Amino acid sequence: MPAIDIVLVSPLYEGNVGFAARVMKNFGFFQLVLTDPCPIGDEAFMRAAHARDVLEHAEHLSLDEVFSRSNIVIATTGEVSKSVCNPMRMPYFQPSEIRDLITDLEGRISILFGRENWGLNNDEIRKSDIICTIPAAKEYPILNLSHAVGIICYELARIPRGEYLLATRDEMDHLYRHIDSYLTLIDHPDFKREPTMLLIRRVLGRAMLTAREASTLHGLMRRSEWHIDPERFERKTDPDHAGEDR
Repeated sequence: MPAIDIVLVSPLYEGNVGFAARVMKNFGFFQLVLTDPCPIGDEAFMRAAHARDVLEHAEHLSLDEVFSRSNIVIATTGEVSKSVCNPMRMPYFQPSEIRDLITDLEGRISILFGRENWGLNNDEIRKSDIICTIPAAKEYPILNLSHAVGIICYELARIPRGEYLLATRDEMDHLYRHIDSYLTLIDHPDFKREPTMLLIRRVLGRAMLTAREASTLHGLMRRSEWHIDPERFERKTDPDHAGEDR
């Protein structure tokens, strides 16, 4: 099964961090990651109870480090888009659907939980591959941090062992850069560039590409580039002329 990191992004209250560690261990998860957390002291360890080991072994990483080492990053949010025309928080999936998406995978999957006061920001969500939201009453849809962690962990607790390896984060980033340069080749309008790349990231994030699949997409684009502009393609792939079109 995939390695699943529970990532708390800039948590404000150490009690919530302790409760999150406790509920993680309740459902068999031990990989806690903290990015820019509040001070972790006696209250956190008291709330963690018998999950003290989860808290003691929590990794302290920057969010950039989390993204760079993860095959898939899932952003949790209580605020979702109302229309597919806004791809920032759309499409979104319920926790049970996330379980089905990642059941057969190998690799590292990081699940981001935002700040208690205002969650994840747009840049953090934009960089993520998949959006997850917990269905809740519209009158009060925002859950306590540790409660949200508990619901996600409950849904993911019975994932069977995976069957295939995901493309690495470097391989996916390389593919996104290639797609971005391809948009330039086909004169894709500049004002559409950012939403188009965001939609592509959402589609490919849900697709859970293997390294072979990512490589195949590179190959298709390279062949298309050659047919569109053979001379430019030759310059791009010739080491003596590398960078001339950038």
